[in-house]
Amino acid sequence: MPSWITAQLLVSIATILVMVHVMLISVAYFVQMERKVSAYIQDRIGPNRTGFDFGLPALKFLKGALGFGQPLADGVKFMLKEDYTPSRVDKFLFTLAPIIMVAPALMGFVVIPWGGTWICPDIHVPFTNFIIPGGPVQMAGASVNIGIVYLLAVASLGVYGVTLGGWASNNKFSFLGGLRATAQMISYEIPMGLALLAALLIYGSFRTDSIINYQVENGWLILSQPMVAVIFFITGLAEANRAPFDNAEAEQELVGGYHTEYSSMRFALFFLAEYSHLFTGAAFFALLFMGGYHLPFIHATTPEATTFLAVLLKFAVFFTKIVGIVCFGMVIRWTIPRLRYDQVMMMAWQGMIPVSLTLVIVVSVMVYFNLTGMVPMFLANAAVAALCVACVPLIRRSTVNRRVPLYGSRFSPVLGDSVVTAPTDPMARADRPTPLTPADDSPKILPV
Repeated sequence: MPSWITAQLLVSIATILVMVHVMLISVAYFVQMERKVSAYIQDRIGPNRTGFDFGLPALKFLKGALGFGQPLADGVKFMLKEDYTPSRVDKFLFTLAPIIMVAPALMGFVVIPWGGTWICPDIHVPFTNFIIPGGPVQMAGASVNIGIVYLLAVASLGVYGVTLGGWASNNKFSFLGGLRATAQMISYEIPMGLALLAALLIYGSFRTDSIINYQVENGWLILSQPMVAVIFFITGLAEANRAPFDNAEAEQELVGGYHTEYSSMRFALFFLAEYSHLFTGAAFFALLFMGGYHLPFIHATTPEATTFLAVLLKFAVFFTKIVGIVCFGMVIRWTIPRLRYDQVMMMAWQGMIPVSLTLVIVVSVMVYFNLTGMVPMFLANAAVAALCVACVPLIRRSTVNRRVPLYGSRFSPVLGDSVVTAPTDPMARADRPTPLTPADDSPKILPV
């Protein structure tokens, strides 16, 4: 057998093949989960009819199934819709944009250590006498020394797909959406990189397995550096164009944003890329700040546990953390209203970047004096948070977007005019389950 065919190579290939399908299925059901979360928050039910019966009487028992067949129906709908290309667009770039956006989103998970280390047995090649020696292997697509740098480099490529999609559509609303997304991603990559630098100063390594090992020995970083974790999570939402930072897709202003002119599977690829970025970002956050596959007080989730059952348990723990983080991001989307675009940019340049720079300086000083324990780092983060709260009143308020009163409106009435905004009809003020007549409180029978 060639020397380059090793157990690590085969395990890496198998991990990539499995995780690509896990990621694609998860993305489909993240859409379903988002629709259900929004329904619960808005006191609705959400999708609950489409099952897996496909209209066949023999599969009647699969009808409904809590709406779990909805993602499959949506996928079939996207594939069967007309793939329309508007006139006067750059057809090559118009087709290339969704591909450029979805490809990096499906590449970032490669360096994530899903199951830690596994002691692989010797592998006997079928129908031959060749034996591939086993040994300790990493349950990751690629166990490289620059795993964190690779994640950052791949994640930053998604902005090209958004920009090209907006520009190639030959639509002013799409073009404005692409410009917004470009400026936003460039702006929020700075505090994201600084927050990551503050974490890496503690870890002292770019290797993903070393990051998990440090948190197993010294505690999760979210407990010692909560400010860094908050900044990283917020910038992750902004990088994925998630609410309240979804100004590139603001329907009230840009019709639909950079993908307004897209349809069929090319439109679906943009959604696939958005939720794939959300999946990878959640995995990145869990790796950096929540111990990856580690759970406290459970030996099977430590790096020393190298059995195959321990690998499966570690993957289940890691995946559960990812789902929890994604669900939390969905709750934020349906709870906090969208920020205005100038507020998004001011939040980055006047808030996130100065705070992240301060955190990098403070962490550097703490590392220099060897004060990297959980309690000293937590106190340092608390001091930075208190400093930020104290500096809020000193920030100059912008008056550029102040509200201009519209003379003659109900908020700015004509001099001497009285404005009544409440309804005057008693029928409109009656809090009864049945319609009432203005004269009495007896129920009114309406004609059929």
